[in-house]
Amino acid sequence: MTNETRVGNRWIVALAGTALQMCLGTVYAWSVFQKPLVANFHWSQTWTAMTFSLAIVFLGLAAAAGGMQLGRFGPRKLAVTGGALFGAGYLVAAFALSIKSLPLLYLGYGVIGGVGLGLGYVTPVATAAKWFPDKKGLVTGMVVMGFGFGALLMSLFFAPMLMKATHGNLVAVFAWLGVILGTLAIVAALFLRNPPAGYVPAGYVPRQAPLVTDGLKEIQKERSAADSIFSSRFAIMWLVFFCNITAGIAMVSFTSPLMQEVWVRAHPPMNATKEALAAYWLSVASIGATLVAISSLFNGIGRFFWGAVSDRIGRAQTFQTMLASQVLVFTALMVTHNPILFAVLICYILLCYGGGFGTMPSFVLDAYGPKRMPVMYGTILTAWSAGGFVGPLIIGFLKDHFASQASYFAFLLAAGVLIIGLVLSTALSNETERGAGRA
Repeated sequence: MTNETRVGNRWIVALAGTALQMCLGTVYAWSVFQKPLVANFHWSQTWTAMTFSLAIVFLGLAAAAGGMQLGRFGPRKLAVTGGALFGAGYLVAAFALSIKSLPLLYLGYGVIGGVGLGLGYVTPVATAAKWFPDKKGLVTGMVVMGFGFGALLMSLFFAPMLMKATHGNLVAVFAWLGVILGTLAIVAALFLRNPPAGYVPAGYVPRQAPLVTDGLKEIQKERSAADSIFSSRFAIMWLVFFCNITAGIAMVSFTSPLMQEVWVRAHPPMNATKEALAAYWLSVASIGATLVAISSLFNGIGRFFWGAVSDRIGRAQTFQTMLASQVLVFTALMVTHNPILFAVLICYILLCYGGGFGTMPSFVLDAYGPKRMPVMYGTILTAWSAGGFVGPLIIGFLKDHFASQASYFAFLLAAGVLIIGLVLSTALSNETERGAGRA
């Protein structure tokens, strides 16, 4: 019996992980609900956006904790727990909306759902990496691609279907989402498992040295994962990741409202009947939701595409390319008034935003090895927590206080953050070149 036959088809694990990520990634369609929640419950943009921010904050924190416990509990238990909590978060959120309680909405969608997101997210990424040492960038990119596609699933299928079926009843919509997504996530999680000890894919010959050493000599001297986490190298990797996330997630959280604003400025409503105006605003909302769907496709593709690119040109160089190009794109957004061009630029930002998540797992794996991968990768996802808190709240604050100028200031700040990340990524790139020279 061959090794491959004994362990089964490793692609089942990869596909199950991708399916789980698609369920969890529906959180990225939050902007579809942003305006309806503000309109129905009269909360400010900032306080409503806080719900999404908290979900991302607890996602990162739970991912860090889950990475540390993955070896103890195994991927299946952690992933099933994550899927159950994610579904429960929606159910608590539905109850919160029924009693119009913003704090309870934070607890349900933000805290409970966010913890479920974190436990569910880190598990399939780290598990798939163990099964595919020969295709690290490709497969981890594919798995996290599912998370990017989650918003497509929500904005094109679940949200419109449930909004129509419930006649716009957000309480019922959130309740059904909890049942449906929680069930699907748990089923997918049941297929996750670690490879047996000593597993090597058929025909794969491990390299004696990593393809990208990234200061291997320094890392080998470190005595524990704690030493690695508090090293300057890890701090720079964390900050580069944070900068890419902050700029991108600000757009994710407000994609639909931003697109609606651009469209209305380009195509203002004419004097018409009440019914005609209602139809106009309904079509504008549909345009915003369409961009959420399309951009989520680019978010997902970016994880797969940039992950594969990083296998060829290097992890640090990939981050440099994404950060530099986004500075130009955000600069263009500051002067763009055409809705089509605006949509194209947003899609490119989401391509690079997803690319960060597609590249970072392999970056961590190259730098710290498979043994430390779950802990190190889970810890670096706290950059997602920080970026997910800062990015959406800045946009919400600007929209509440600067009205028509909010978008301009948001794009300017995003470009500045990306420039900082670009400078930091140069240090990682230089270290990679020095490490490659020693190899």
